[in-house]
Amino acid sequence: MTTSRPRTSGSQNEQVVYIDKGSAPRILFSGENFLLEDLPIGTRVIYANPPFAGVPNPEATIRYALNHPENAEPLHAQLKPGMKVTIAVDDISLPIPMMKQADIRETMLNIICGMLADHGVDDVHIIVATALHRRMTPKEIRRMVGEKVWKAYWPDRLYNHDACDPDGMVVVGKTKHNEVVETHKRASESDLIIYCNINLVPMNGGHKSLGVGLCGYESLKAHHTPKCISESDSYMDPKSSALNHSITRIGKMIDENFNVFHIETVLNNRVFDGPLGFLMKNEDNFTESDRLKFQGMKWALDRAPYSVRREIFMRTPAAYELIGCYAGATEPVHDKTLKQSFDQYAVSVKGQADILISGIPYISPYNVNSKALNPLLVQVMALGYFYHMYRNNSLLKDGGVMIITHPCSDKFDPTHHPSYIEFFNRLLPETTDAYTLEQKYQDEFAYNPSYVEMYRRGYAYHGAHPFYMWYWGQRGREKCSRVIVVGADNVTVPTMMGWETAATMAEAISMAQSTMGQSAQITLMHHPPTVITDVSL
Repeated sequence: MTTSRPRTSGSQNEQVVYIDKGSAPRILFSGENFLLEDLPIGTRVIYANPPFAGVPNPEATIRYALNHPENAEPLHAQLKPGMKVTIAVDDISLPIPMMKQADIRETMLNIICGMLADHGVDDVHIIVATALHRRMTPKEIRRMVGEKVWKAYWPDRLYNHDACDPDGMVVVGKTKHNEVVETHKRASESDLIIYCNINLVPMNGGHKSLGVGLCGYESLKAHHTPKCISESDSYMDPKSSALNHSITRIGKMIDENFNVFHIETVLNNRVFDGPLGFLMKNEDNFTESDRLKFQGMKWALDRAPYSVRREIFMRTPAAYELIGCYAGATEPVHDKTLKQSFDQYAVSVKGQADILISGIPYISPYNVNSKALNPLLVQVMALGYFYHMYRNNSLLKDGGVMIITHPCSDKFDPTHHPSYIEFFNRLLPETTDAYTLEQKYQDEFAYNPSYVEMYRRGYAYHGAHPFYMWYWGQRGREKCSRVIVVGADNVTVPTMMGWETAATMAEAISMAQSTMGQSAQITLMHHPPTVITDVSL
């Protein structure tokens, strides 16, 4: 049974275009707004592949995977009355933006829970695998899992992971690299652990699901380090990622000690549809209706208060569709998932860029339903995710210049990101050196009783999380000679992060060319949707 569908239109080589005299201006995200920019002739623009068509019947596709798993017995054959089962699911950081209902996790859980009930398995818990992310609110969980599962399991058997619960975590051991392996106590006591994954980019899924999703701070310390990130030649390219190598070692120890059954789903990249569907297009292909829609939308957003703009974007779900599902043993499942993920997201590109332009949108995996994309998360999107959206070779050559568009406002959500506020205002003015921050301050924040309590009882990210976000940009900081921000509403925030500002895109490009030369190759990564460049030299 095939689990993927052909592309709706287009081909990979149509996704790389060069601007000429007849080209239209390009749309760049800038937070909760858009910029419309004329770029120099010869600029290379890389667009995402068209979405794969979704499978005709998601439920049938998932059931087929459960009954025909990779290197494992079918799920139904592993179930016995009276056994203890723990189901772990990805948290709200995936997918972004949130998908239209029904969320694919709801579909998976309805099928799995029904199968468990049919086989007399009553001792079932569902854990949201948050790691050190914030807890999901009851409303968020209810939307994610759907009414049927919510009513049957909440709150005693459906709950958030708590990495700081002294009675709820167990240490499994250490790898040969001295990496601590720990997991949720309930999962460790189960006869079967089922993980329900959403794979949106290649760094998701596989051993990362359990090795990170149900771990604690001491385990994350093994690989969430500036050194590990610096040595990851794209963490979107698992074979070249030191981060992935460490997580794999941890995950293998979990597989050796527990009975684990993975279910991985692959989504297409249909971020926009309906009235916003034109944003999936190359601007050169806009119809007159598309141009009018954009002009009207930009006019309204330019005049709307920040809170209104943010609410509009946060409440507009994506039209993601299931394009594949695989189940069974961790590694063979993830191998198939990765292949399909790269088929959807990877665009072949010849040659590196001297100057890379990226519009930074309003959302990251770490600010869903938050009041702002705070400065540390802007940094993560730029030097973490967008810099790393490649495999084989980096899109931006070493020493190249990155230009981003974002207001870089000094805005933080005190409920979700309290430790970020202290990190940004107390620590960064002292030093931006990630290695110093790690050695001098990370444990202080991680074990701060107030931050621990806000993580456990409130809806705050763990006290160590802002450190990880700063480390996430480490390789980008080391490889980029300059980062220039267009559209910043202040100079203080960019300056604190070691960035420069420009009033216009033309000024930013001129500044970059003063470093890279007038004949520098300029490339625009046209996000969203997600695009990963497969770069050949």
